[in-house]
Amino acid sequence: MNPQLAALIETVKSVAATEVMPRFLKVAHQRKSDGSLFTEADVAAQESLTRRLPEIYLGPIVGEEMTRQTQVEHWLAGDAGVWCVDPIDGTSNFVNGLPYFAVSVALMRHGRSVLGVVYDPVADECFYAEAGRGAWLDGEALPIKEHAPKLRSGMASVDLKRLPRRLAEALAGAPPYSSQRNFGASTLEWCYTAAGRFDVYLHGGQKLWDYAAGSLILSEAGGHMATIENDDFWHGEQWNRSVIAALDAGLFVEWKTWIRARLGGPLVSSGS
Repeated sequence: MNPQLAALIETVKSVAATEVMPRFLKVAHQRKSDGSLFTEADVAAQESLTRRLPEIYLGPIVGEEMTRQTQVEHWLAGDAGVWCVDPIDGTSNFVNGLPYFAVSVALMRHGRSVLGVVYDPVADECFYAEAGRGAWLDGEALPIKEHAPKLRSGMASVDLKRLPRRLAEALAGAPPYSSQRNFGASTLEWCYTAAGRFDVYLHGGQKLWDYAAGSLILSEAGGHMATIENDDFWHGEQWNRSVIAALDAGLFVEWKTWIRARLGGPLVSSGS
């Protein structure tokens, strides 16, 4: 294993053990200006990662709990290498005692992820990948399950809230899949798709730190992804990006085709 990746895995697990899990079910929460939740655990985990990540690679850090101005400044300064950190993805779950959240860190170069780690401290599952070297779950190569059903019999991970209204209504009224889940932690949804636990994935709008590590893990597992608007997932503005994804190539095409056939007219979000 790349020594940088090994060090990153150890660092993420350590921060989860020392800063996140001791505060699970024990901290109050606040709301940011955009309405999203954050806690003392989010801040403590990000501060710990900010101190420790430069020991692995000395580059700027973009963290979810930074101001937008700082995020932009660090991103622009880090073309040759920038850390992207989500200290707790799934903070609402964390606050409400739902055991589905993760610490996610990616190293990105020239706008693309080259190392990625997503760690679920409750399940003690660590997903990780290196560009060109494959993706893994605790030493087992991904995917774990490679069965690719027809879309009609598939398991989907879908976040309806940020989708264009026509699409959300079509999915709610006549979904093309057998079963649907949304557990509220985007970083893990990417990894579950990479592992084969979800057959298809759809999200209407993710922040950079939501997809930085997970997109690499899915890609290195052999998966496929696009945005709702563009076949090139990496096209366009990086701060907010939709996701269409699947592990199997044929299923991905079937899923993407179904989605885009229901998008006629201007795209209008079904929620915020």
